[in-house]
Amino acid sequence: MSKTKTAFFCSNCGHESAKWLGKCPNCDQWNTFVEEVIVKDNKLEETNWKKFSTEKREIKTISINEVISGEEKRIITADPELNRVLGGGIVLGSIVLIAGEPGIGKSTLFLQNGLLLKNTTTLYISGEESEQQIKMRADRLKFHHASLLDGHENFYLLTETSTQTIFQEIKKLKPQLVIIDSIQTLQSPYIESSPGSISQIRECAAEFQRFAKETNTPVFLIGHITKEGNIAGPKILEHMVDTVLQFEGDRHYAYRILRTLKNRFGSTSELGIYEMTDEGMKAVSNPSEILITQKEDQLSGIAIAATIEGLRPLLVEVQALVTQSVYGTPQRTVTGFDNRRLQLLLAVLEKRGGFHFGMKDVFLNIAGGFKVEDPSFDLAVLCALLSSYEDIQIPLHTCFAGEIGLSGEIRSVNRIEQRIAEAEKLGFQKILVSKYNQKGLKNQKFNIEIVSMSRVDEVYKFLF
Repeated sequence: MSKTKTAFFCSNCGHESAKWLGKCPNCDQWNTFVEEVIVKDNKLEETNWKKFSTEKREIKTISINEVISGEEKRIITADPELNRVLGGGIVLGSIVLIAGEPGIGKSTLFLQNGLLLKNTTTLYISGEESEQQIKMRADRLKFHHASLLDGHENFYLLTETSTQTIFQEIKKLKPQLVIIDSIQTLQSPYIESSPGSISQIRECAAEFQRFAKETNTPVFLIGHITKEGNIAGPKILEHMVDTVLQFEGDRHYAYRILRTLKNRFGSTSELGIYEMTDEGMKAVSNPSEILITQKEDQLSGIAIAATIEGLRPLLVEVQALVTQSVYGTPQRTVTGFDNRRLQLLLAVLEKRGGFHFGMKDVFLNIAGGFKVEDPSFDLAVLCALLSSYEDIQIPLHTCFAGEIGLSGEIRSVNRIEQRIAEAEKLGFQKILVSKYNQKGLKNQKFNIEIVSMSRVDEVYKFLF
């Protein structure tokens, strides 16, 4: 009998240590080390990995000029939003991690996409649900989707948690795409710890990474998140995969956002927007229409921001409410916007504009449950605050794109032409931009009035 070997792992970053440590030397977090059994049977590993790839790869050092460059082969899915966030489709041999809250629709989205891939042999591995549960969900999707009513000879299910059994089935089937729901439920026979532990997640992910690269088969790993909203498991899991996607959104809203956190084959600032319906996940082709409230009456405290997410221009509604503070300390309540950025804008209005927000409660909301980081939102937030402060409506069909500096100046933002074109397409008549953005617009012709400003006080005089 071999001696049981244990080690200590940091639950934050996955750092391994032979003994317990109070502070992790890798990520400087306190009290994160947990003990796990890590007996690895190398003979078992050798028999399991044999015959994955019949080709023998010759290992030698070569010059970079000898490497033949070419575009990666991709599987184009029927979902335009998924293609967008992956950089143009699923790259062969890539390993993709998707994480999100429970019940947000991760399994539905990838079951739907697997069913829609008619000419691709897809294996859906579930460690959480039975075949009957997956079939019930597929039937619900088929009931609404005309394109899903055809036969699915190329879509296969496997409900198993042991990686050894999974790879035996994969060898028999030879799928062109593998979806795993979820990586936290899998268990490798080489590691004697429970599923979901740091060493198990790391080992299972390493096995599937090796399988993906050896056989050129793309693998999707569906993952869980922690209470703090981070991806569950060691940080090394995110380093091992090629692409990390975050599926987010408020469960009280119908809209979901698929955001790229890491992508070796495309942009990391892309996002896809979905609507959760009875028909499954429906891709939203024009998100600006859903992010602007359709209202009959003009109301104060509302401004429209022209923003860019990845390569996609969006118009998003900003709502602000400024009221007299009842208690001693004024409240600052923010949804979807950075609280520190709001404090900065209020300080600029106080110092440069003479507006006394010190005794006012300020509430700010980005419509549609959207979370924004683009600095070009500053001007729209500032105008919404002023509109609510004065209780005067901002003129209809006016939008904003500009960053606010600490001295009260309006700074230029990038890719202004795309923002203006999107505003023009949605029927807006005016867009307020920085005076310093005018250089790039001299030769452009738009059917929308472009108003350029350089300071906050000019904007106030123009609007109110």
